[in-house]
Amino acid sequence: MTAAQLIGTVGGVGYLRPAPGTWGSLAALPLAWLLHVIGGFPLLFVATIWTFVAGLWATRVMTAGQDDHDPSEIVIDEVTGQFIAIWAVSYPAWSHGIEVTALWPGWVAGFLLFRLFDITKPGPVGWADRRGDPMGVMLDDVIAGIFAAIGVAVLAGIAHGVLGL
Repeated sequence: MTAAQLIGTVGGVGYLRPAPGTWGSLAALPLAWLLHVIGGFPLLFVATIWTFVAGLWATRVMTAGQDDHDPSEIVIDEVTGQFIAIWAVSYPAWSHGIEVTALWPGWVAGFLLFRLFDITKPGPVGWADRRGDPMGVMLDDVIAGIFAAIGVAVLAGIAHGVLGL
């Protein structure tokens, strides 16, 4: 396995079937937890930037000369997007000294919302996907992750502010 394949498939996770994108998103969760435990939100933020840059490179290499601009085995984009979705949990936990696993509903919501936006590709998510290039492969998941993070924050506001949970 080349370095590009190792990064692009997240160590081979992208070869799992069915639904390799879901497997990639699931693989991101323990990685995000570990990064948060080791270095809090700042380390998760830096890792997100790294996965984006490395994922863009790996996608370029893996799709060079191919008709398929977004092969299903490339799941580093899902890891990047899922990391962004988890920012809505990691940042408040880090900034308020809360154990990140205590915010487990946010982890579940972040995963489900990210998968929803990544699969349905609303608005700008679909626009990025239709670019048909490695940047589009990465950007659609970044945007889906941003949408999911906003959704997690809104749900937290409703649960803690409106409902008083």
